Amino acid sequence: MVSIRVFEPALCCNTGVCGEDVDQALVDFSADLDYFAAQGVDIARHNLANDPAAFVQNPVVTNFLTAVGSDGLPLVLVDGVTVLTGRYPTREMLARLSGLVAVEPKTLSLATVTSGGCCGGSGSSCC
Repeated sequence: MVSIRVFEPALCCNTGVCGEDVDQALVDFSADLDYFAAQGVDIARHNLANDPAAFVQNPVVTNFLTAVGSDGLPLVLVDGVTVLTGRYPTREMLARLSGLVAVEPKTLSLATVTSGGCCGGSGSSCC
């Protein structure tokens, strides 16, 4: 099973879902995180204000903060690899990253060839 870690900017509380002006992205992400944790996914979030040790102990996160700064957060890692920065993952993305949902391959339809083939029925041998 994969490990998903979300490193968030400093928030007013552990979830950021507090105060008078609540960001809907945080509400959605909090619900999604609870859903995937209940499904047995190894997923956790780390808030810069409440859990700075997690940021310092992870070299990928430390290097990211050195290069980009906290304005680039949130940072999403899957098995230690950066997969998303600057925004929270959607439920669909979390499903894909966690392996709970198989990604359906896209199929392309072929163009229909009219009678006469690629030369339009002119009888020439242009093909």
